[in-house]
Amino acid sequence: MKKAKLILEDGTIFEGWSFGYEQEGDHCATSADTSGEVVFCTAMTGYPESLTDPSYAGQLLVMTYPLVGNYGVPPQEKWESDRIYARSLIVSDYSAAYSHWDGRESLSEWLIREKIPAITGVDTRRLTKVLRERGVMMGKIEIGDASTTTNLYKPATEYSSINWVERVSCRSVVRYNEGADIKVVLVDCGVKANIIRCLVNRGCEVIRVPWNYDYTEMDFDALFLGNGPGDPNLCGEAIDILKKQMQRSDKPIFGICLGNQLLAKAAGATVYKLKYGHRSHNQPVRLVGENKCFITAQNHGYAVDAQTLPADWKELFVNMNDGSNEGIQHSSKPWFSAQFHPEACSGPVDTEFLFDRFVASIKK
Repeated sequence: MKKAKLILEDGTIFEGWSFGYEQEGDHCATSADTSGEVVFCTAMTGYPESLTDPSYAGQLLVMTYPLVGNYGVPPQEKWESDRIYARSLIVSDYSAAYSHWDGRESLSEWLIREKIPAITGVDTRRLTKVLRERGVMMGKIEIGDASTTTNLYKPATEYSSINWVERVSCRSVVRYNEGADIKVVLVDCGVKANIIRCLVNRGCEVIRVPWNYDYTEMDFDALFLGNGPGDPNLCGEAIDILKKQMQRSDKPIFGICLGNQLLAKAAGATVYKLKYGHRSHNQPVRLVGENKCFITAQNHGYAVDAQTLPADWKELFVNMNDGSNEGIQHSSKPWFSAQFHPEACSGPVDTEFLFDRFVASIKK
């Protein structure tokens, strides 16, 4: 293994060893693809799902659970998209030997094939503390002799200045389960594959459209707003089309993650950036108005400011750790959303019933 290090924009350095892709023809990886927003995820499992989740586009993913790679990589049909979207992976202890009945290759082999750099041997506990105390920040990975690399790093582009949704969304309309009785338009902002599976498994035809596609004249029964990366405030085209749809029709709407933020923005609320985001399998949320909690999977860096919701909207769920918004619903129309991921994969399935609620609202 070659020496490697992570350099944060505040000058903090974490050293380790490379076990992923190393730029060809150079002693160190210094391309733009090795830099990004450094975020941490506290999930104990699920690195294949996280790495292929488009919501991690442009980010350097830190896994807080120390042992990563021990069950290898499953076949592509088990991923959440067709490729890895995270810019890099940072772990404490990479397990080169893997054992799992569904494993097809090692994590290192996969990362190298997908040209994703990765570091092991990092004190991820200390790194996570830095990110919790100072907030997420930009960083970059350098691979090679530490004595020849620079300790100064100034990001050329801030993560929050890029419309990541535009980069990860599909480019044309795609249909799944054609001919089903229920037609759902899914606005693809970086949707996870299991969301599509959850809708298809409930008898829906899914019409997947690009993030800025005008679907308002299409023939469909309900609208689904998918998850995705980055700042929802940069998705003005998607918000304008959603407003147009809400003004002309009361058809059911269900949003997840970024979809929750887009629905809130279309309703007139504001969205703000969290200090270090929510990325884990164990986030407790409470159903507003009841003493009922659920354990949820989450991956987001922004949240809806519930205080700015109009009078005809109300909170549906709240986060029990920090009180941030975890979902909204309209007081009379079949429009609702969740900030967490009820489709899980990976993670708990406590809230998958929200898909049933959505389908039931279509059949009314």
